[in-house]
Amino acid sequence: MSRRLVQLLLASSLVLLAVATWQKEALPPKQVLSEDLLNEPEQVQVKQAAFDTTVNGVTYTIQPLYTYDIRGLVVSMYDSKTWWDYVHREWNDHINVMDLCVVWGNNLRSDNYKDIDYSSGQWICYYQPKSLEAAQTFDQAALSNNHLLTDKPEIARAIRKARIGDQVRFRGYLAEYSHNPDGQPFKRGTSIVRTDTGNGACETIFIEDFEILKAGGGPWRKLVWVAAFMLVAGVIAWFRLPIDSGIRTALDPEKFKKRK
Repeated sequence: MSRRLVQLLLASSLVLLAVATWQKEALPPKQVLSEDLLNEPEQVQVKQAAFDTTVNGVTYTIQPLYTYDIRGLVVSMYDSKTWWDYVHREWNDHINVMDLCVVWGNNLRSDNYKDIDYSSGQWICYYQPKSLEAAQTFDQAALSNNHLLTDKPEIARAIRKARIGDQVRFRGYLAEYSHNPDGQPFKRGTSIVRTDTGNGACETIFIEDFEILKAGGGPWRKLVWVAAFMLVAGVIAWFRLPIDSGIRTALDPEKFKKRK
């Protein structure tokens, strides 16, 4: 392989990697969204006794309040296992595996949801409209930041497969949870309506079932890996190229002596 061809491979792989990384979490257009995402979450009050479950050696008490079933588009997310998250570690909160910020209903009746910047912190989902039309049509009651709880490793794995741009459905219980290790009590509640905060409701949900209805990202998620493979192949090819004659002459000690 010629030096020029290797340079072209390296340059194209870097460009493709940059574009694919940027596009793989782009929100899908309205026409590919499921009609089910236009429905409101289903919520029914229950009278159910609290129960205990243990995760990572910590025993939690779960108090179900309502059954809950929601379908939505993931617009932002937060993994509680990220290296800079200190609060969940300090609170021994190992059961809250992921926060998913989703939109549904009125927010998906036009393409204006794509004209909004979304981001997630340790507790809150933030949104910032980029146009006046998006600001005027955005429905704060059709966005929620969902704190997902589970004691089942298989459900935790399913949740962590979700990405921005995915259409998802999850079911379980709006619930309070608490624990008291080493005499340090901890308790966390939940939103029970979608209109109780300025940055969307914050539901705490003990998950019974989690499903990705349709993955987002189009071909870009696979192209990230294609670009990474091309980049690695290009780097290997570069180091296997024969040394340029000019460089070889400069490094030849005999040539150097004659020049002196």
